[in-house]
Amino acid sequence: MRIAVAADHAGFALKEKLRRKLVDEGHEVADYGTNSTESSDYPDFAQAVANDVAHGESDRGLLVCATGVGMSIAANKVAGIRAAHTSSEEETRLSRSHNDANVLALGAKFLDEATAGRMLDVFLHTEFEGGRHARRLAKIAKLENQTT
Repeated sequence: MRIAVAADHAGFALKEKLRRKLVDEGHEVADYGTNSTESSDYPDFAQAVANDVAHGESDRGLLVCATGVGMSIAANKVAGIRAAHTSSEEETRLSRSHNDANVLALGAKFLDEATAGRMLDVFLHTEFEGGRHARRLAKIAKLENQTT
């Protein structure tokens, strides 16, 4: 599987650990930065990963910032992205099985490496259930094309 990853300065250390895990497991990783703990702007990194996933260059995306919230908000501005900010394995499982989330946003301030690693595993290995959930996703897709 090809995974696009990125983080801001607050998520850099956790992103690096998760990136290494992905590589060690044989995934192809597209790393969009950041590459240090120097202050940076999370929307830039969220956009890079979201565009990569939306254009089909990567199968899934992983974003890490302090809370995961900013990254998920920014990524969800890109059409076709369903970024889920989750804080547990169960939320992650449901984000995939019910919402077909294609980007996972994690909060480095609230997750240790082991927990984040398990959540990433769940994200990568849980399939979308389809059925009634597909109908709901179709309604969400229509919202992307609406203007106020």
